[in-house]
Amino acid sequence: MPRRNDVEEGRTVSNPLNDVLRRTDEEIWRAIKAETERQRNQIELIASENFCSLAVQAAQGSALTNKYAEGYPRARWYGGCEHVDVVESLAISRAKQLFGAEHANVQPHSGSQANMAVYFAKLRPGDKILAMDLAHGGHLSHGFKRNFSGRMYDKVSYGVERETGILEYEKIKGLAHRHNPELIIAGGSAYSRAIDFKKFREIADEVGAMLMVDMAHIAGLVATKLHPDPVPYSDFITSTTHKTLR
Repeated sequence: MPRRNDVEEGRTVSNPLNDVLRRTDEEIWRAIKAETERQRNQIELIASENFCSLAVQAAQGSALTNKYAEGYPRARWYGGCEHVDVVESLAISRAKQLFGAEHANVQPHSGSQANMAVYFAKLRPGDKILAMDLAHGGHLSHGFKRNFSGRMYDKVSYGVERETGILEYEKIKGLAHRHNPELIIAGGSAYSRAIDFKKFREIADEVGAMLMVDMAHIAGLVATKLHPDPVPYSDFITSTTHKTLR
């Protein structure tokens, strides 16, 4: 952790170029300094926000940020990607090992982009998706009308039982049979109970739908075996690299 006087002076161990930034653009430097102090001095209760390690800050602020690397390892559209290939290949192999997955794409910059990648690869505009209602704990990118996903796809919502707060799997099954969605999405952003991925798989198979699991909020619990594993049951799984995975 940075020493107290480092924080007061606006320096951190992870950002050796801080003094350069201060001399170059003091307004930006002050805004970053103020945000650093806010994060250190306030309790963060937003579930999707966590504190990245100094090592992560160092990697994200490295020379890698200068490099275009469109394509995939050893199949790029730009030259000079041999070192970026090493980094991406390591990320892929580590993700596969951590979750026991057959494949991993580590290129999306966010969870919403990861969801978008699945949609664009497997759906057509107007296709039907079955996902958790935002008011019941779902996510904006799961078909909410003001999000790109709700504008491009026809969403049917499922929810939780009012008395228990648990997903109503029989009603989800009924909705799937009634609407025949191309894609069923399991997971959300504010659902505090364990999800039965096996039941979701059975429902998807009954109606011939694909199953995508968005495990961004529970990825760390899945990796440590504290939450049921979606990998054996899912066609696609999306996640972020922070939240509980941090």
